[in-house]
Amino acid sequence: MTLSDEELERYARHLVLREIGGPGQARIRSGRVLIVGAGGLGSPVALYLAAAGVGHIGIVDDDKVSLSNLQRQILFASDDVGKPKVEAAAERLAMLNPGVRVVTHHTRLTAANVEHMIAGYDIVADGSDNFETRFLVNDACHAARKILVSAAVTEFDGQLATFKAWDRDGQYPCYRCLFPAPPPAGTVRSCSETGVLGAAAGVMGSLQALEVLK
Repeated sequence: MTLSDEELERYARHLVLREIGGPGQARIRSGRVLIVGAGGLGSPVALYLAAAGVGHIGIVDDDKVSLSNLQRQILFASDDVGKPKVEAAAERLAMLNPGVRVVTHHTRLTAANVEHMIAGYDIVADGSDNFETRFLVNDACHAARKILVSAAVTEFDGQLATFKAWDRDGQYPCYRCLFPAPPPAGTVRSCSETGVLGAAAGVMGSLQALEVLK
């Protein structure tokens, strides 16, 4: 798989990295990544993966852009308020890198559609904001033998882990191995109640993108 002249210039700083080079950039271009949630985490993930040249990016989110999102969800601008997040995200990523294919899924991830949703992707980057979705994504990725890069952020803190529990004959843990069950309802407050520093979401989302590229 050869790179075009435009790609050689666009990804020049990747190509001079010994660990990437031309073969590595070609692998990045052939990658297929599903981003769950186009929020504070999904925004930097999507931007950095598109900038890096990941060839096929899926984004699943059923929400619309609100003004309070703009403090941390850097995919969007003021003119996007009221638009479906996936639609606004696709427009922004097309401006950043028209060579990347972005597939939008304007729906909520559920037990009924998650298996079909992740089937066409190599890696799932979970930036969802609720435990129900996190456990759902973990279970589906484990069953389908998909790499899961999971991140979470609240207030000033964040968590990040890459899960391949199906590899090495079960020697690796999964998300459910670390957190066997969601916390009892009402014991964990939402982002709208506790707040979150926008840059903290940016840091965790950027690290999440880095894990995907690795």
